[in-house]
Amino acid sequence: MSDEQIVEALDEPALQALAVRLAPAARDGGVIHLAGELGAGKTTLARALLQALGVGERIKSPTYSLIESYRVGELDIHHLDLYRIADAGELEWLGLDELWNASALVLIEWPERAGGSLPPPDLALRLSHAGEVRRLEAAATSVRGRALLDALGVARPVG
Repeated sequence: MSDEQIVEALDEPALQALAVRLAPAARDGGVIHLAGELGAGKTTLARALLQALGVGERIKSPTYSLIESYRVGELDIHHLDLYRIADAGELEWLGLDELWNASALVLIEWPERAGGSLPPPDLALRLSHAGEVRRLEAAATSVRGRALLDALGVARPVG
């Protein structure tokens, strides 16, 4: 299963609004990959989603810590930033296997740096620069991912 959609011309408020729409479906957990070049909006989207889910504490970028974890109600949320990973073997000591459970939400920035060490995403998001705004490509690869993709409210299918 793979459904794909594209959103063009996302400025920061539009990216935050997209995260707010995604939040209700994300409460059911899942794995979301956030790919894209530096400054494309991955952390902005992740922070907005965490806020929309009800994370009340300061939301730190996991660029240096690699993982920041939160609990909202019964939902465990793990935000990973793998930018600083030079080799997928470095992930072994992080205990990532403990993060992958059916009820957790796992947001992974720079998933391509992990090689095959990550579970497949339910929803893969790729952000790219498009002038002063961003372009988002979204692909669902599971039933859970389809629910997440539907929550985005994106109107234009690919293909």
